[in-house]
Amino acid sequence: MRASHQIAGFLVLGAWSLCASAQPFPVKSVRIVVPFAPGGGTDTITRVLAQKLTESWSQTVIVENRPGAGGLIGFESVLKAPADGYTLGLGTISTLAIIPATQAKPRYDPLKDYMPVTLISTVPYVMVAHPSLPARTLAEFVKLARGKPGEISYGSAGYATGTHLTTEYLSSVTGIKLVHVPYKGDALALIDLMAGQISTGCFTTIIMGQHIRSGKLRGIAIMSPQRSRELPNVPTAIESGYAGFTSESWQGISVRAGTPPEIVRKLNTDIVRILSTPDVRAGIEAQGNTVSPGTPEEFERFIVKEIAKWKQVIAAAAIRIE
Repeated sequence: MRASHQIAGFLVLGAWSLCASAQPFPVKSVRIVVPFAPGGGTDTITRVLAQKLTESWSQTVIVENRPGAGGLIGFESVLKAPADGYTLGLGTISTLAIIPATQAKPRYDPLKDYMPVTLISTVPYVMVAHPSLPARTLAEFVKLARGKPGEISYGSAGYATGTHLTTEYLSSVTGIKLVHVPYKGDALALIDLMAGQISTGCFTTIIMGQHIRSGKLRGIAIMSPQRSRELPNVPTAIESGYAGFTSESWQGISVRAGTPPEIVRKLNTDIVRILSTPDVRAGIEAQGNTVSPGTPEEFERFIVKEIAKWKQVIAAAAIRIE
């Protein structure tokens, strides 16, 4: 009798396991960790994506902002969650390419500890200045900075972020010396820049475009290969005399390594579909982005190239996080 009960129990458990494994993903709320403060460019894009995924899945997709250490704190927190696809990380140029290369002892490997899902978009950095700064072109800015070494301040979204490295890259190429003021995110740096507490910085067109067009900030040079359609009057750094100088921010979705491949594919398929819809694409690109979704394999190859590029910049600027 006992044996028959045990067999029956195993059959029930087996049937339950099969049903559980066959359940569609997701069956509960999903969390996207944004490693920066609310209001920045990456946060804006992620919230659009979260809303559309919520509608598609009929499951709540929560955006969790965890700023600090240039994105390190929030992005690293993904590794503390189960590898089940229910915690996504908004990976950026900082967290996937720059920070690991700046650490003497990297706290994670962007390619071994995480699995790429898809690139979302790229967006050029643009150098901006407070209107009180007496420089309207990159040539004028360089001349001014060379005459005041260590006196002109620039803000960034945090130490070892793309905004930091882009300005250091430009400084090394132009031979100028600026004072770095790191913040916990783009939005906080923008507040002080608008108030004239800092003089300049290289930020994405996502949050700077409207302020340049309104005249509240001055566009000095854009770091894309060609002029931006949103800011046609801002010349490129290449036009300004620095051949080959480009720098673009980017963001994509990653999950913890070990996440089942079928869930990674499901995430990729649904996110790529949403990013490819005309309304979402138009909304993201209206801010100056180029929507660039693709396969996990394509995103991985992209990350490898970015790591190689920024390692050279980091070595030249002697940037290190202990």
